[in-house]
Amino acid sequence: MRALIIDDERLARKELTNLLQEYPEIEIIGEAVNAEDAEEKIKTLQPELLFLDIQMPGKTGFELLETLDTVPDVVFTTAYDEYALQAFDFNALDYLLKPIEPDRLKETITKLINRPKKEEAVVTQTDQKLGPQDRVFVKDGDKCWFVKLENIRLFESDGNYIKIYFDNFKPMIHKSLNALDEKLDDRSFFRASRKHIINLTWVESIESWFNGGLMVVLRGGDKVEVSRRQAARFKEMMSL
Repeated sequence: MRALIIDDERLARKELTNLLQEYPEIEIIGEAVNAEDAEEKIKTLQPELLFLDIQMPGKTGFELLETLDTVPDVVFTTAYDEYALQAFDFNALDYLLKPIEPDRLKETITKLINRPKKEEAVVTQTDQKLGPQDRVFVKDGDKCWFVKLENIRLFESDGNYIKIYFDNFKPMIHKSLNALDEKLDDRSFFRASRKHIINLTWVESIESWFNGGLMVVLRGGDKVEVSRRQAARFKEMMSL
């Protein structure tokens, strides 16, 4: 597994590198000294795993994850106890408290190696669209989540923000719906109107609506109006 170490402390990076030498399953492909450095290296190196420090000068580890369209697996590393449980609740792969204990690292690597294999989507360098198997990092206030796009049923524009519907959560992120629409695979996600993007796999029923539009009911009960302008394309996609 190709891993990138992100930490502003040189000695911390060196220590973790030395500890990981015992695990041939982990290939360290690079190091980053801050979030800005990491953004560039994630784009160019495309790691499968991040060992990510939470508190760094400039952007924090959480703020870095917010900038990524899709996130690899993440093991948080931190010297701050108050972040540890929080990071665990974020559904990261694991977290490690500094200084990192060899036995604790072994637990993390064992968990990584023994977990069920993920479904692998076919992705090429020229195909940067985000599909159902991609994971995104969502932060709203003090709460954060790693969410697979297949579990997000609806994106709703709210001013300069987008409300994201998954499970029983509806967090808000600062992004435009137009920018998001350009990144999503239109085989899985459909722009129903200026205000909504729906996950097509969540569609439960469709009925005619006013002025030639459609009303879509998603699993869970959310109702979304498809504009008249988009209705014909929607019918074609859903083979109506």
